[in-house]
Amino acid sequence: MGKVETNFEDNQKPVSNLLRSMMNSIAPQALMAISSTTILLVLLVTSLVAITWRLASSRHSLPCPVWLRWLVELDNPFTKTNRAKFIVETLALSNGMTVLDAGCGPGRLTVPLAKGVRPNGVVVALDIQPGMLARAKAKTEAADCTNVDFVASALGDGKLPANYFDRVVLVTVLGEIPDRVAALDELFRALKPGGILAVVEVIFDPHFQSRKVVTGLAAATGLYERAFFGHRLAYVIHFEKPNGSEPQL
Repeated sequence: MGKVETNFEDNQKPVSNLLRSMMNSIAPQALMAISSTTILLVLLVTSLVAITWRLASSRHSLPCPVWLRWLVELDNPFTKTNRAKFIVETLALSNGMTVLDAGCGPGRLTVPLAKGVRPNGVVVALDIQPGMLARAKAKTEAADCTNVDFVASALGDGKLPANYFDRVVLVTVLGEIPDRVAALDELFRALKPGGILAVVEVIFDPHFQSRKVVTGLAAATGLYERAFFGHRLAYVIHFEKPNGSEPQL
């Protein structure tokens, strides 16, 4: 009987091709299952974190923790009045203005504010948490905004200069402040006569403040309402510091 020669590699090709075909058909399904599971887990964790912060904040005035900054770093897709572009557009900024980003957080508004007053204007970004200021500073550096000063302080501490700012923005921050009266008194003093304080509130925020509450607090300091944008669940209110030229009521 003659010797039978066998090519092992040739015999393996049909098996390899079959296995490869099976893997190609299974892999996309497996990846889709993994991706769906991952997305669901992320959504679940995000929801739990947000609910926990909201419940804790309902009992105490708690600023957004630095490790949760991603929750406030992006514009809310459901509320136009909370978007950075819209807020900045209402302020009618111009070159040379001085603006306070009060409770700036991770700097969602700091960069567009700084761009709005360039080249001669200045933005002061104030926050009580150094971690938030570090994130805001990184954003301004990435955007090449060199006209921003950073201040680590709480509102109401009396560190702001008097009659200094043309505009002040307070975006979903008022409810986080333990002494809101002292904070608004300081902002009133810090505004130039005729300067504008923009208060932004949205119902999705754990510390949401109603229009009635905000207006009452502002009026008690001497500010008067200049403009209103939005509706009762998501709004921007402009308050003006009197400059002596207001009509007598």
